[in-house]
Amino acid sequence: MTERRVAVTGIGVIAPRGIGTAAFWETLMAGRTATRRITHFDPADFRCQVAAEIDFDPLAVGLSPQEARRMDRAGQLALVAAREALADSGLTGSGLAGSALDPARVGVSLGNAIGCTELMEREYVVLSDGGRKWLVDPEYAVPHLYDVMVPSSMAAELAWSCGAEGPVALVSTGCTSGIDALGHAFELVREGSADVVLAAGTDAPVSPVTVACFDTLRAQSTANDDPEHACRPYDRNRKGLILGEGSAVMVFEELEHARRRGAHVYCEVVGYASRANGYHMTGLKPDGREMAEAIRVALDQARLNPDEIDYVNGHGSGTRQNDRHETAAFKSALGAHAYDVPVSSIKSMIGHSLGAIGAIEVAACCLAIEHDAVPPTANLETPDPECDLDYVPKVAREQRTDVVLSVGSGFGGFQSAIVLAGEGKARR
Repeated sequence: MTERRVAVTGIGVIAPRGIGTAAFWETLMAGRTATRRITHFDPADFRCQVAAEIDFDPLAVGLSPQEARRMDRAGQLALVAAREALADSGLTGSGLAGSALDPARVGVSLGNAIGCTELMEREYVVLSDGGRKWLVDPEYAVPHLYDVMVPSSMAAELAWSCGAEGPVALVSTGCTSGIDALGHAFELVREGSADVVLAAGTDAPVSPVTVACFDTLRAQSTANDDPEHACRPYDRNRKGLILGEGSAVMVFEELEHARRRGAHVYCEVVGYASRANGYHMTGLKPDGREMAEAIRVALDQARLNPDEIDYVNGHGSGTRQNDRHETAAFKSALGAHAYDVPVSSIKSMIGHSLGAIGAIEVAACCLAIEHDAVPPTANLETPDPECDLDYVPKVAREQRTDVVLSVGSGFGGFQSAIVLAGEGKARR
């Protein structure tokens, strides 16, 4: 069977300092950082007191009171982003009714790392303080507690929002969840299981339990006295990652299907691969072999050579281990071209939103192709000598951007790569 081509025809993004795709892109191109002292709760007792939060009122951005009540913040973010993506694609903002699409040919693939943690954490406190009262008073807990407990409820919400009756899945592979969910969506369309898939990632990890987890690992920056510069990927003076929150949803559509309805095509998804290092839950092999292999396989699937890549969106979490690991992977997979191609990390501006960030980064890559521009790595003042590639310090660049590689790296040893190409550059 002939493999089908997969186009991106709609984008929706909710990110720190960027509610909506236009605001998101403006933030990136201006090199603005969204990292501030945490306001969601009092962080005084934590090592890290900084995060990239979103000023987000679900009712103000179009959710109904019923939707806002039954969903955790992560689900709310995803639903708002999905509606923007659908509207952007021309498939209506409230669903697919009247679009001539067969609902059985529409799917959802959502990446999420930590489920509905924010609301679940609050419910644990309520139920613990109430002893066994919840056993005899069913109204003591939030009415939709089951939905909160089961992360796949968020994928179901997206399916309901657009009337999707095709394949629906939640992908949870830690920090690569977003990119892996997009890879799954790509494969669904390419193999013919669906004509349209909402490809998404969402997470809202700025909560006490999540901050405590990363504090325990000593993975977070402790630059509490300088929040705006707390995340410094590839910099000699980096102190660790900074958590963020957000969601990105893209409409992945079979290319001929998109052309027949006259849809705008941002780019094509042309390759995807994932690998695991089988090594350590949080450690990384310094040679970056597994990430390099994922890159090589994704490029091979795309039928592209390393020297055809115009931009690499790095994982760039701001930890010494990760930055050096992916630098080694780029050199291994891209050869001499690794020294010529610009690489940047948008986590320097919007933080690390765990299961969402891979999708948000791919949305940025789609926009880089659309606008022929490369976002910068903010706060990169003194490069780590072992991170000796072109990491685009502080200032965005305008340049021809036809082929883009985005990578993700996650606890558990997960390594993923996805390749996007402008419509004229895809080889089929």
